[in-house]
Formats: sequence, C-alpha cells, structure tokens
Amino acid sequence: MFDDRADAGRQLAGRLEGCAGSAPIVLALPRGGVAVAREIADALGAPLDLLMVRKIGLPWQPELALGAIVDGAEPQTVINEDVAAMVRLPADYIEEESRRQLAEIERRRKAWLGDRAPLDVAGRTVIVVDDGIATGATTRAALRGLRRRKPAHLVLAVPVAPPDTVAKLQAEVDDLICLETPRDFGAIGFFYRDFHQMTDDEVMALLG
Repeated sequence: MFDDRADAGRQLAGRLEGCAGSAPIVLALPRGGVAVAREIADALGAPLDLLMVRKIGLPWQPELALGAIVDGAEPQTVINEDVAAMVRLPADYIEEESRRQLAEIERRRKAWLGDRAPLDVAGRTVIVVDDGIATGATTRAALRGLRRRKPAHLVLAVPVAPPDTVAKLQAEVDDLICLETPRDFGAIGFFYRDFHQMTDDEVMALLG
C-alpha cells in the first residue's frame, strides 16, 4: 500500500538511482503519472515532460482500440493490426481520426504546458512513468510510438501492475521496474491510501 502517488514516486526513484548518470528524461502519462514522475525527476535531476496517447476506436465501437496516436515532436500513429485485419473502414478513417485525437492531445498539452515544445528523446535514456497499469493496452501503444522517436534506452517505471501485464510489457522496453505485482489486482486505486482524481491545476503545479 502506497500513501499516495508522491510516496510511490519516491520508492521508484530509489530503484532508478543507476539512471542518474545517463542524463535521463522522465516522461509522465497524465494525469496520475505526473505526481509519481515529479518525484523521480527531482531525485534524478532530470527534465520532466508528458507522454500523451489517445485511442483510435472503431466508428461503431469506440471503446475497442483500432490503434492510438502518441504525441511528440513527430506524433506517431500505432495500429492494432489484429483489429485492423478484421474490419473494413473508409480509406481515410484512420487519418481523419488520428488528426482529431491529435488535436485533443495538443489542446491538453497547451493547457498543461503552454507553448513548451515536447522534449527531443532521440539518443537519450527515457523513463516512462505512470501511477499503475491494469491491462497495459494504452501503455503499450505509448511505448511503441515513443520507440519510433529513437531513444537510446527505454525504461518503464510503475508502482503496481498485475504480473501478466508486466510480462507482456517487458518486450516493449529495455528495462521495466514495477514495485508490486499482485495476482489479485482489482484496480490501481486499491493499492493507494490516497488515490484522488488529479485536477488540471495539480498537474500544472507539478510540471512547474
């Protein structure tokens, strides 16, 4: 049980001390991941940025992920080929939906970070942080999109995730740090005493 996201971040930072000498960049998955990542970035003396991802759903079943778009200096669209092979869509659907979701990413980035441009991760050690992972589908898309931006070393750091999700995500990164891997998972919030819904003001304050 973690007291709150900051407590989880401090515990993760202790496991990531070896990254300090490689001048890492810390990328948080908002909103909850920002509070965890802030502690890690401070401990490592690293810059903190956001890694935002938006699902591209099917027109008639938006909750089913056809793919996702991941932000950055050059946003990346990641397609779930298994789903794409089973459906027929208008030729321009993915392009149009990607554009719509990217506009929402840019709106949120501007609200939280103003005009600050995404950090260039090429050739750098990059630590991706969230407050926990359940199924890992969104995280997998984010990591695959980020990998195309050519980081030298990619690390995923989370406080808690079920063991099968951790096993699936191992192949997407160079290192994976997960403090707790309970078999009876339930929900991320079960492992925090304070797991309140973070506000935009909190996110902006943590990003400085």
